[in-house]
Amino acid sequence: MHSYFSPKPSKSSVPSNRRTVLAAAFFAAFAGNAMAASEVVISQVYGAGGNTGSIFKNDFIELFNRSANPVSLNGWSVQYASATGTSFQVTTLPDVMLQPGQYFLVQQAAGTGGTTSLPTVDKVGTIAMSSTAGKVVLASVATAVTSATSPSVLDLVAYGSTATPFEGAGPTPAPSSTNSVFRADGGCDDTDQNNVDFTAGAAGPRNAASPFNSCGAVISPPIVTNCPATVPLAPNASGSAILGASDIDGIVNSITLASGTASAFSLSGFTASSEVGGNASATLNIASGLAAGNYPVVINFSNDQEQTASCTVSVMVQAASGITNTISQIQGSGSTSPFVGTVQTTEGVVTHKVSNGFYMQDAQGDGNPTTSDGIFVFTGTAPTVTLGDKMRVSATVAEFVSGDATRPITQLTTVTSMTVQNSGNSVTATNLTLPLASATEWEKYEGMLVRFTRPLVVSQNFFLGRFGQMTVSGSRLEKPTNRFRPGTPEAIALQESNRANSLILDDSTSIQNPTPTPYIGLDNTVRAGDTVADLTGVIDFGLATSSNPGPSSYKLQPTVAPIFSRDNARSNAPEAVGGNIKVASFNVLNYFTTFVDGTTVDGQTNQGCKVGTSVSKSNCRGANNLNEYNRQSAKIVAAMQAIDADVFGLMEMQNNGDFAISYLVNSLNAAIGSNMYAFVPVPADPSATGTDAIRVAMIYKPSKLAMVGASLTDTDGVNSRPTLAQTFVTPQGKRFSLVVNHFKSKGSCPTGSSLDADQGDGQGCWNALRVQQASRLATFIQQVQASANDTDVLTIGDYNANGAEDPIRTLQDAGFVSEIERFIRPRGLPYSFVFDGESGYLDNALSSASLSPNVTGVTEWHINADEPTIIDYNTEFKTQDLYSATPFRSSDHDPVVIGLNLQPLVVDVTAQVKSVSSGLVFNRATQQFTGTVTVTNTGTETLNGPFQVVLNELSTGVTLANASGTRNGAPYITSTATNLAPGKSITVSVKFSNPNKVTVRYTTNVFSGNF
Repeated sequence: MHSYFSPKPSKSSVPSNRRTVLAAAFFAAFAGNAMAASEVVISQVYGAGGNTGSIFKNDFIELFNRSANPVSLNGWSVQYASATGTSFQVTTLPDVMLQPGQYFLVQQAAGTGGTTSLPTVDKVGTIAMSSTAGKVVLASVATAVTSATSPSVLDLVAYGSTATPFEGAGPTPAPSSTNSVFRADGGCDDTDQNNVDFTAGAAGPRNAASPFNSCGAVISPPIVTNCPATVPLAPNASGSAILGASDIDGIVNSITLASGTASAFSLSGFTASSEVGGNASATLNIASGLAAGNYPVVINFSNDQEQTASCTVSVMVQAASGITNTISQIQGSGSTSPFVGTVQTTEGVVTHKVSNGFYMQDAQGDGNPTTSDGIFVFTGTAPTVTLGDKMRVSATVAEFVSGDATRPITQLTTVTSMTVQNSGNSVTATNLTLPLASATEWEKYEGMLVRFTRPLVVSQNFFLGRFGQMTVSGSRLEKPTNRFRPGTPEAIALQESNRANSLILDDSTSIQNPTPTPYIGLDNTVRAGDTVADLTGVIDFGLATSSNPGPSSYKLQPTVAPIFSRDNARSNAPEAVGGNIKVASFNVLNYFTTFVDGTTVDGQTNQGCKVGTSVSKSNCRGANNLNEYNRQSAKIVAAMQAIDADVFGLMEMQNNGDFAISYLVNSLNAAIGSNMYAFVPVPADPSATGTDAIRVAMIYKPSKLAMVGASLTDTDGVNSRPTLAQTFVTPQGKRFSLVVNHFKSKGSCPTGSSLDADQGDGQGCWNALRVQQASRLATFIQQVQASANDTDVLTIGDYNANGAEDPIRTLQDAGFVSEIERFIRPRGLPYSFVFDGESGYLDNALSSASLSPNVTGVTEWHINADEPTIIDYNTEFKTQDLYSATPFRSSDHDPVVIGLNLQPLVVDVTAQVKSVSSGLVFNRATQQFTGTVTVTNTGTETLNGPFQVVLNELSTGVTLANASGTRNGAPYITSTATNLAPGKSITVSVKFSNPNKVTVRYTTNVFSGNF
């Protein structure tokens, strides 16, 4: 046993004089093991998984840490034997630190029945357990124990009437197809009596993410007060201070001043706690007329549990220094104050408080629009001022640098005196709209109270969960090189406009991982594209992260709680793209089956991931452990199910042969309930997937597509992640080739004068290498076309280049068509990724010139780029876990979905439509008979155009004057309509030359496609 585990205390719930001789004899043999057991116990057992009439599809064993200390499960196991058997089957446990009150769920074998999957499991085993009677032990070893009473057994649960041996006087009650056996008090009770500690009830598995259950004595926490330490006042000035108190397990219901308190002090506005744990508040009023001096005021609080607590507020009355310069004079009209390093005395009204200071503003201002009337006063600790106090402050003027040395923020620091002149004042917010005239305009509003008169749009929420920050702007920001060629005047102008059009909405705290997460709304999200109206607060400047130097920006510290509107609604599936073949490109953000902790999805330990010739767990990039993997996999599978593509191109799969991709396919098929998908095997050549930790992959539906030949990979040295290509054929015989890519990222920039260094043109670093990769891709595609004996190629993936950047232009110059520009740009901003508040598409779909006419539609499904990272599968930095097993934030890139019309060239759709001819009208001027033929889709599926309306058996002597051509001697008219949805119609005009004025008769056939 590990030395940090204390033995269980002896139990006295069953007096020894009441035990039978048999029970006493049994305990004599077993007591040593029971007394030395771990504080981690078996808290629930269910063995009916997958049986007829059962609820859950799998058996499971639940563990629970009932102690007050974290406990490591490293080297431990759960083991099972039959009711009277002595041969134990083993499921080893991972290297997990189980926290006090935390559960741990071990999945075991599945049957063919059951209706419900287990919640996210923490460990997967394969033991088939009895549904009525058996034994489960928790052991401190990873090898099979020889007996249930072995010294390495930490806990034993014998369930069902025939199970033996057992702890105490008997086994647990029998479970059933719907009932498990539960340890009482949520797992806390352990009297070493299986028959006493366990009851049977409806199975309810709990995992590591379930609410913790604290065991032990009930403690009544004290009242916690929240009072300012000091209140500075000028002589003869009145003032006030806000007082507060709360009690986590009680209601604060009374506040009084200590006996003997001077009459100058009084309380008003007391509000008791509205609920247990709620805050009680009151105002300490200070009358004018106090002479200079220090007046300690004691305030007493009490609650409904007869507890009391006190706080002391020191009212310090002191003469204020004379004003040396106004706030606007201290700020000046430049980027820095003309008084830096000097001690100044100034005056302003408190507009906002934060944890280490407050903002104040000259309520009248100087009328000069180039100078700010507000300033930040740095106190270092929570300020004792009250909103509306008019403060006179003597302090040193300083310029605080936060991230960007070119944009310091003027502040007052090293405060030598601070007095309240009077209270109850207000400042009128300055109205602003975005964008400003230029980014330099922000400086003149530094520290001021402002209000944005038009709604602002959320442009980025990446830092919301970590730092309580979001980027907001006057309109959605587009990455300049997503639309314009890098370095052009248009790109430069858009970059400058973006800087003048955005700022960070902060949460007015410096807390990391704030709980609850600020600004979160419906469905535990706030999406990029949502809006916020009447945003009001003070202008600040600072970091967007915790690192210095790091990205920084002007900020708004809100003074009124922002209210968001869900203007960018979620969708449950991508938009329809038409065609008969659906292709999707999806970066799955490091889908690894080997985890950062060195374990694997199938329970191995001390494993690693390969990069080049190095194998180490530090090379792994995805889930930290099995729990995170299960959460990640559930999201990705949910997204892929909803996309329902016929073929997926995937990026960021673990580069471990076909193991990770086969695991994903198996998980997807299991969720669907059939073997719908198969993966494209990579060539046997070890170099086929490159030397990086990640690779590209492809999966497809064999019912919709068949592989033509083996896959091809491009192992040219320019690609660290080789391109993967596969030719497919439809049941109708139409071929196309899919090529999946993942170009070099923009991160980890080289130094020096390399062309791959950031050139400052908006394309980031490694652009020269990406251009080389694009050129090589164009060459490789020629090889794919030759191998396929077909020119139709669709190339997809994460190009790490926005829509107008050099690598994409290189491919366009080689003849490839950007289908995103063709289909999405005309309808709005195309994007699949958000960085620094700007949206663009790194994920592209380009087709060969021969395939482009067969592309019927493209859409980006915005399930990731618009969502905050706080809702992803990771568990670190999350004091509030908002995870759900939905597609949203399954990755950081949005999937791209492409529709292809790979029907035969011409399809007779006559049986799926109804054709109606109008009456004919004779035109004396042209000597022609004119009319229409209306074709209506009476089927249930959309038909793809163009459409050919053939007029068969046309009356002798009658000619179709406006025929588009003839087919088998019959004239036809072409409708260029791209599609015909169920119930919709198209109409074509007909013009007949009929010199003999005979009755015009004909029949129609309708074809889709081109003759």
